Amino acid sequence: MSKHELESVELTNMCMIYDLVNDKVLVQRRNKNDWDGLSFPGGHVELGEGLIPAVIREVYEETGLIISNLKVCGFKDWYDFKSHKRYLV
Repeated sequence: MSKHELESVELTNMCMIYDLVNDKVLVQRRNKNDWDGLSFPGGHVELGEGLIPAVIREVYEETGLIISNLKVCGFKDWYDFKSHKRYLV
């Protein structure tokens, strides 16, 4: 097996919160220096933190909601050539 250079990876998460009763999805307006738009609640996975606990924590911090029964619905990744970092959501 050949050796290869490891890349830096930033682990992040997002959570779609769907209200079955009112048929609504929760989104947040984001206004950041490099991006402006609508997004689901979420954030960064902290050092040593599991993916599911990170989602639960981020949703609580951003919305005050306590969530459960999470279902994985997808992954997104991209490489930022400016920071030389891969982002995994």
